[in-house]
Amino acid sequence: MPLRSMLFVPADSERKLAKGLQSPADVLILDLEDAVAAARKPLAREAAATFIAAHAGSATSQLYVRINPLDSGLAMHDLAGVVVPGLAGIMLPKTNSADDIRRIAFCLDALEARAGIDAGTVRIVPVATETAPAMLTMASYTREVPRLAGVTWGAEDLSAAVGAISNREETGPYSPLYDLANSLCLCAAAAAGVPAIDTVYTDFRDSAGLATSCAVARRRGFRGRIAIHPDQVAVINEAFTPSEAELAHARRVVEAFAQQPDVGTVGLDGAMLDMPHLKQARRTLGLD
Repeated sequence: MPLRSMLFVPADSERKLAKGLQSPADVLILDLEDAVAAARKPLAREAAATFIAAHAGSATSQLYVRINPLDSGLAMHDLAGVVVPGLAGIMLPKTNSADDIRRIAFCLDALEARAGIDAGTVRIVPVATETAPAMLTMASYTREVPRLAGVTWGAEDLSAAVGAISNREETGPYSPLYDLANSLCLCAAAAAGVPAIDTVYTDFRDSAGLATSCAVARRRGFRGRIAIHPDQVAVINEAFTPSEAELAHARRVVEAFAQQPDVGTVGLDGAMLDMPHLKQARRTLGLD
């Protein structure tokens, strides 16, 4: 299932949950972490489970839940409360390494059985760069990580973790550490064979800036993006959907290689293309 656009919705807000249902987001992330005050987390947990049970059959979006971090003392309570039929996935914040995903996956094995859900149904998307240890363990992501659906990254919590005043230079661009986090997310996702999902664009009123940022992210290799406001979803969906011109070119590349199956390079429009070009064309067409 696509993870082109993933929209955060506070799990304790009926109004925002209802608005989220009208969004064209590929995924609704019912948030139990940052968007919910500590005193309301038990209520939010119950509300998330109720929402999933009520809308899993009718929602056009996949329903995920962002639980609280493993070291918060709340994560296992979150999992026990929200693993109900219709839950598509868990977003795990402040992941320190792929071992955290394995731990969650082990718990999901039992919780799916209890809920009568087919084994392996509930997938996991970690926020993989929010802690200092996480930045040193990105090589732990491989194709053997269970239930992994994608990998995303974050800059806000990482800056707090290292004691930075800001995650950006005075001139505006990300500081080197956060550019590294962005790049490591791309590599970790590729090593694991799952899509890389870009982090939030915090100025939800700046649609033009979001579109430009998404275009850069897609060129780098990201396959989708997290949204913090419903108005961002359409911009993200358009940015990460191949244009008709891109699709047409990709079909021509695939056809050119199909016509010469015994060669490693082909000529097209005056350019020599090899296997990486074929792989990219097939990905554009959704064949890989």
